[in-house]
Amino acid sequence: MEHGAEHIEYMLTPPIASAPSSRLDVRLSVNGQSYMVTVPARRTLLDLLRDELHLTGTKKVCDMGQCGACTVLRDGMPVLACLTLVAACEGADITTVEGLAGPNGELTPVQQAFIECDALQCGFCTPGQVMAATALLRENPNPTDEEIVYYMSGNLCRCGAYKGIFEAVRAAARSGGS
Repeated sequence: MEHGAEHIEYMLTPPIASAPSSRLDVRLSVNGQSYMVTVPARRTLLDLLRDELHLTGTKKVCDMGQCGACTVLRDGMPVLACLTLVAACEGADITTVEGLAGPNGELTPVQQAFIECDALQCGFCTPGQVMAATALLRENPNPTDEEIVYYMSGNLCRCGAYKGIFEAVRAAARSGGS
């Protein structure tokens, strides 16, 4: 050992014994349909939606709450499904992108505007973008450009379709609907 160099021993500690897996019964509504689910306490809303309810429109991209692709509405407010525990959704009304269209499949003004303004490329971010825009226009039907930029800033698009996304939100606002 060189003079002045320290010898450090790393001690391996045994893994912490994990607590017995607790499961919770949670009642919630998803896209107007009531569910009673039994899930592990740490189950995320994203995993419930995709893996158990087979609603794959909500995308699992970063799985760390940084991209917004998993945005859904919980009681009308946008939330990141990858960071939201099912346990926090007791009694909640969840809306996914699949739940936006009308009973005969008619698109909402936001969905129609995304198509007309070519506000997508690869499509991974699109469901989250549509959900965030829907929440914005329900809260503020006539947002300023600055409000649109601010509200949509939590939703990333790796393809760079921001110009079309911005135009789609403006067009949906002009058409008077979310």
